[in-house]
Amino acid sequence: AVGLWGAMSAVPEYALPQRQHARRRRNRAAKKETPAEESGLAATSSGSRKRTHEEASNGDEELSSQRHLQRTESSDRSPAPVAGGHAEPEKYLQELQEHRSVAIKGHKFEYLDHTADVQCHAWGDNLEEAFANAGLSMYNYMTPIKGIAVDESLSRTFEAEGHDMESLLFNFLDELLFIFHTEFFVACQLEVLKVDKTNWTIEARGKGSRFSRDTHECGTEVKAITYSAMQIYERENEAEIFVIVDI
Repeated sequence: AVGLWGAMSAVPEYALPQRQHARRRRNRAAKKETPAEESGLAATSSGSRKRTHEEASNGDEELSSQRHLQRTESSDRSPAPVAGGHAEPEKYLQELQEHRSVAIKGHKFEYLDHTADVQCHAWGDNLEEAFANAGLSMYNYMTPIKGIAVDESLSRTFEAEGHDMESLLFNFLDELLFIFHTEFFVACQLEVLKVDKTNWTIEARGKGSRFSRDTHECGTEVKAITYSAMQIYERENEAEIFVIVDI
């Protein structure tokens, strides 16, 4: 059984087919027709005649066959997967696997293109691991966590609560971000100890150190967490999270 958490009315950006729109613009620098050309156009117009019944029939048949061919080609195309329970979950999750090809080496998360912000895609064997990897993906975007050493004296716990799965994820990541902005703590190891789906609470433990511009590489600051296109998928032995953060 597949659990689909979140508002799934809109198709996520990564699932939309790439379309190219071409516009035909007038050539403003084009020369105006000369009087001779204008007279030629007038002669052609005056010399026009009505199509015969046979020519009209042949043209209509050709146009009809072209339209039939276009409908056939469009019907053969596979539609983009639509989240929300109408598409087949198995097929949809299989197509999501393609995005893992750009995963950060040694981690179960990656970054997907977005028009203005960044979309974090994290996964794991269960919901707890997926939540933890979502948090690590946010830290890693601000500074590569491979350069963060563990200071045991700074290890700490995180707690958050919500009213559903999406608000729980939002508040959890927001708590991690708040601690970073106030204490400059960056976790390079993050473990979610418990996700309570009844009371909507989460407990996690993080190990890392305090961020310093002098010793750590600077990435891109995450300003806030968003609900935009937030998606949480859970099934047996697998869970995935998509969340967009404001940068």
